[in-house]
Amino acid sequence: MFTLWTLVEATLLFLNAVCILSEERFLSKYGWGVSSQVQGFGEPTTTKGQILMLVRSIRTVAKIPLIFFNILAIVFKLLLG
Repeated sequence: MFTLWTLVEATLLFLNAVCILSEERFLSKYGWGVSSQVQGFGEPTTTKGQILMLVRSIRTVAKIPLIFFNILAIVFKLLLG
């Protein structure tokens, strides 16, 4: 059954996956590493560049809140099953 909790849990799992994604080991294999986003001044950003910036932004901003939300999710699961 689809509930609000499953939506929150899926979002939490997705953000965890983005935060642990290794640029050097995983993304650079497929050409999505740091060196692939060389861009000149005034050039429009590509979709690939925007996705890479989104991944980096999520990693930068969401690290500390994710620890708190993961603890809450674990406690919630332990108490309510």
